[in-house]
Amino acid sequence: MIDLFSGLDAWVLVSLLLALAFVLAFEFINGFHDTANAVATVIYTKAMPPHLAVFFSGVFNFLGVLLGGVGVAYAIVHLLPVELLINVNTGHGLAMVFSLLAAAITWNLGTWYFGIPASSSHTLIGSILGVGLANALINDIPLADGVNWQKAIDIGASLVFSPMAGFLIAALVLIGLKWWRPLSKMHKTPEQRRKIDDKKHPPFWNRLVLVISAMAVSFVHGSNDGQKGIGLIMLVLIGIVPSQFVLDLSSTTYQIERTRDATLHLSQFYQRNSESLGEFLALGKSVEGDLPEKFRCNPQQTEPTIDALLSTLKGVADYHSLPSESRIEVRRYLLCLDDTAKKVGKLPGLAAREKDDLNKLRKDLTGTTEYAPFWVILAVALALGLGTMVGWKRVVLTIGEKIGKQGMTYAQGMSAQITTACMIGMANIFSLPVSTTHVLSSGVAGTMVANKSGLQGGTVRNILLAWVLTLPATVALSAGLFWLASKALGS
Repeated sequence: MIDLFSGLDAWVLVSLLLALAFVLAFEFINGFHDTANAVATVIYTKAMPPHLAVFFSGVFNFLGVLLGGVGVAYAIVHLLPVELLINVNTGHGLAMVFSLLAAAITWNLGTWYFGIPASSSHTLIGSILGVGLANALINDIPLADGVNWQKAIDIGASLVFSPMAGFLIAALVLIGLKWWRPLSKMHKTPEQRRKIDDKKHPPFWNRLVLVISAMAVSFVHGSNDGQKGIGLIMLVLIGIVPSQFVLDLSSTTYQIERTRDATLHLSQFYQRNSESLGEFLALGKSVEGDLPEKFRCNPQQTEPTIDALLSTLKGVADYHSLPSESRIEVRRYLLCLDDTAKKVGKLPGLAAREKDDLNKLRKDLTGTTEYAPFWVILAVALALGLGTMVGWKRVVLTIGEKIGKQGMTYAQGMSAQITTACMIGMANIFSLPVSTTHVLSSGVAGTMVANKSGLQGGTVRNILLAWVLTLPATVALSAGLFWLASKALGS
């Protein structure tokens, strides 16, 4: 790893280390900010002592990051338009990274201090959107092109739908438990259990389910939220030291050949569908030039881009053999070809089978650009895992006692945690970032309604207010910081 940073100017190296520290600080804060939600029910119900709960939650968060892949990481990265991603420049990368991280950390710390279960996912996404919009304004780009709005809509839908589904499903699970075992001790609160049964802990089976489901929430939280830190670090590395990280330098000859073959097959795909795609791609008519012209992806430059990529990769068996500028060009070509292929897949007239083939080609195209070195994954896993072990008390009290007018029962804790673990696990499968905070909080609220415990208006209002304000606040904050940084750098 150390050799990757050798030869860097001192100011670039210091900036890089500072940027990495910012990302890991964000993940550390994320650990004690969001992971408190993962252990809130198990601590409140006294299923586990706090020190054990946070320790094992930290371990399972760590494992979740290690085993979670990078699908969610690049879903976050691709909120930025492809034009911003291909314009790799050290100063530009520094301004972008520090702006969005400073905004995200500030909001996270503020909501944590007041014990409000705000979402780190919302915070990060708002910060990224702010940078994209500010970049559009600074460079006279239409706001419609300043952000990858389709990806933003997909992620926004998952963030809106998941709390609603969490509320409903957790309520239904609790209703099912009350119907199945109406007289069970699992329907007691910890306080009732202590007063009536003179017992401190939940019944054995309830306790076991609470512990297992809490660790499951911790694992899926790590595999979802941890990837956001991975995506941020890759933005940092590509933006500040592009020559070393624009491509996966550990790619095997086979992986490089797959990329080359996918490019060739993509060309054949377009020729096969030239009747419906010829005008959109200007097949046979495109003009040679800067590819893509002025750091913008133009579908009508697809043919020369394919030719340039095939020419650059001809005979290449190891990315190390490519000069630094050629690596940057290869990534630029690949990202633009993938962006155009994504647009082509949405055009009318293509058969479903052809669209499936196109999606498979896109995966092969991006196989050596959408990656993360193991040391990046390990660093994020450690930061998130260690962050889990501090700062949990404020949010635990909010989740356990301040959402409902009565304390949480064991059945409510189980219902909320099982629902949260399943929903975030499903989101991981589809590479969608969701909020552990919002899913669990809404799940608890759903069980309070189903249990006829009532909701505390003040707490629910604060949670909803944080939910509503997080995006506009972080968008405005990161956009302002990026504008100031860009002006300072003379962008």
